[in-house]
Parts: sequence; C-alpha cells; structure tokens
Amino acid sequence: MIVGCCSMKFLLHGNRSLKDKRRVCKAIKDRLKNKFNVSVAEIGDQDVWQNLHLGIVAVGSDPKYVDGLLNQLVNAVDNMNLAVITDCQIKTMNLGPEDP
Repeated sequence: MIVGCCSMKFLLHGNRSLKDKRRVCKAIKDRLKNKFNVSVAEIGDQDVWQNLHLGIVAVGSDPKYVDGLLNQLVNAVDNMNLAVITDCQIKTMNLGPEDP
C-alpha cells in the first residue's frame, strides 16, 4: 500500500475573520475531495485567520500514480485562486509488505 501525504500552507489575502477563513478552507477541501477522492484536514494555524495549513492524504497501489495525483492536486489548488500557496511538501511511503 502506497500512502501519499501533502502538506500545504496558504496565505489568505482579503480575509477579515475566521469565518472568511472557514469559507475558503471549506471550498478547497470540498473541491479536492470531490475531484480527487482524497482525505483533507486542516492541521495547523487554526486560530490564525490569515494562514491556512492543510494535510491531504491519498492511498493507492502504484507510487507513480499517487505521486502524480498529489502533483495534479497541487496544480488544481493553485488554479483555484482562493489563496496563495506559501509552502508545499509531498511525501510518499510504502506501508505494506514488500513484493516477493
């Protein structure tokens, strides 16, 4: 089993409250879940309305597929123009038994 993890940090321009931040966060999370079938959670900066930190996870059997999916996902988020990506890290790992 291949698990791909993506940590994305954003700067939110034009937000004036945590309510504005939640709106942007929900829009990004919903679009990613619907389009890419991944798990998404807010993992940091929860009380800071100018910043957003999301954790995204995808699981599959092919490391190239999982890595490609996460890279497509990053491009899709960038094209949404809802927030500025300030940091993005992608890691994949094999969490199952090795092939014989």
